Amino acid sequence: MCGITGWASFHHDARTQAPVIEAMTATLAPRGPDAGGIWLGERAAIGHRRLAVIDVAGGVQPMTDRPDTPTLVLSYSGEVYNHHELRAELRAHGHVFHTRSDTEVVLRAYAEWGEAVADRLNGMFAFAVWDERAQRLLLVRDRLGVKPLFWAAVDGGLAFASEPKALFAHPEIRPRVDADGLREAYGLLFNTGPTVWSGVREVEPGGLLVLDRDGMRERRYWQLEAGAHEDDRDATVDRIGTLVSAAARSRLEADVPLCSLLSGGIDSTVLAALLADELRLREGPDARIRSYAVDYSDQAEQFTGDILRTGHDTPYAIEAGAYIGTDHSTVVLDPRALLDLEHRKAVVVARDSPIGVGDMDTSLYLLFGEIRRHSTVALSGEAADEVFGGYPWFHNPKALAADTFPWLLVTGDEAAMPLNPELDLRMGEFRDDTYRSALAAVPHLDGETPTEHRQREMQHLSLTRWLRQLLHRKDRLSMARGLEVRVPYCDHRLVQYAFDAPWALKSFDGREKSLLRAAATGLAPDSVLHRPKNHYPATHHPDYNRGLQDLARDALSLEQVRALADETRLKPCLDTPPEQLGWGHRLRLERVVDLALWLDHHRPELAL
Repeated sequence: MCGITGWASFHHDARTQAPVIEAMTATLAPRGPDAGGIWLGERAAIGHRRLAVIDVAGGVQPMTDRPDTPTLVLSYSGEVYNHHELRAELRAHGHVFHTRSDTEVVLRAYAEWGEAVADRLNGMFAFAVWDERAQRLLLVRDRLGVKPLFWAAVDGGLAFASEPKALFAHPEIRPRVDADGLREAYGLLFNTGPTVWSGVREVEPGGLLVLDRDGMRERRYWQLEAGAHEDDRDATVDRIGTLVSAAARSRLEADVPLCSLLSGGIDSTVLAALLADELRLREGPDARIRSYAVDYSDQAEQFTGDILRTGHDTPYAIEAGAYIGTDHSTVVLDPRALLDLEHRKAVVVARDSPIGVGDMDTSLYLLFGEIRRHSTVALSGEAADEVFGGYPWFHNPKALAADTFPWLLVTGDEAAMPLNPELDLRMGEFRDDTYRSALAAVPHLDGETPTEHRQREMQHLSLTRWLRQLLHRKDRLSMARGLEVRVPYCDHRLVQYAFDAPWALKSFDGREKSLLRAAATGLAPDSVLHRPKNHYPATHHPDYNRGLQDLARDALSLEQVRALADETRLKPCLDTPPEQLGWGHRLRLERVVDLALWLDHHRPELAL
């Protein structure tokens, strides 16, 4: 896992711009603490920061096809899990390899197949190839968008980076935010493509971008399709089990210490069990995988259920770890430490965005810091709820009938920081227009029942939008600590197979995640298998709420924050007794604090 950046321009000689590419690359040092390098040609500059995971000695980047007069230059972030198979195929085509790295496989695969290389890769990745012969830049992002990839126009071409902060180190790209950017940030609709930053876009998940002298073009090489599902229940459960197992086991390769996140829910428990079994097969019956959970020092006494959480995670995580046989640790955080402005600022800097989930982001950042002391790679259960129908909105008649994005019924306006009405952002119109466009992109089968039709919409919205912000969160906060997180449930073959399965199969036992629960029999204790959905934990300590209110008051003392936030609608959040502060109002305050930190660090030009 790494950070990539660079640019291509047909108007300027990049060989004179070494300080620029060095500055862009330096901003990504947390993503790649092990090494860094640049390459300069006449029309392109390529930078790389490396987190060494596979072939520590051999995977140096930027990687070229030959040392003296390279014709191909690659800057690559991620992991390709089928690189062994591709290496054998490429050798049969006459390619000679000099390293064990998957990076070289991607480079040689481009040499063989050009931009069609994207179709052959199974994994999480974002990479750039400069083709000196064709004078062409290729940008490619993995199918689900696990790895980020941003770009912006420059004179005569474009610049790219794993994070926007690297783009802002280029003299032609400024951190500018307009009304469209605020709508993207605070609408909570999670569009793919546009960002909070004016002129900065993402390469679409499953997309690629080509720049040459004829101009720029983008296309999708993969997207979800609606296909017929022929398997009965038993065959479907077996196939799900096979796909989940293959995805988990393929992600175990690493030349550095590896661990698993284990929250005590079914998603992470299944992964930890599969990984533990595979590790024992490879290394012997006494091998034990490390597993980690997060908790708060007040949780056992202070926990109270809310709209997102039904119980305390730690007892379930400990039970699951003992059942599987992991070397389990619970990282216990003091809720007051979550108020530390240095920690919170580090999170905002990592995100390059004012939008997050407050203490849940800060605690995840601190958890990853503790994990990084022992491991460089962690596996996580993101996407299981989207793939298998785990969220309440798949099962709630009100959500199914609502003419809007289903998560807005959970988060709602009370959880979104209210923006100053003088900005006149017309957020309602923006949400309505975006929702209609999102529904128009959903693939359907002829003859679907109304139930199947609606559930396919819900799953597509969840996989292409809601999941997007979860993957961003996990990538940015983990890479800020130099930790690679792999997400087996994002394997595109599993995602497509489950997407094709009818809703009647996904909910055959009348509950959420029926197929995963059936496939996981024997992998987890019954208490975990039948536990209701529980979201990432948050502290419930009144002292945290009290401190948060104080931080929000300080934030609102700043003129630039008051220009963006609606003080009138925030006042009830500030006046509520700390022990009575609800989840939604607390999240409003979290976002006011984050807004102040974002404005202070990024100093964006506000073009409103």
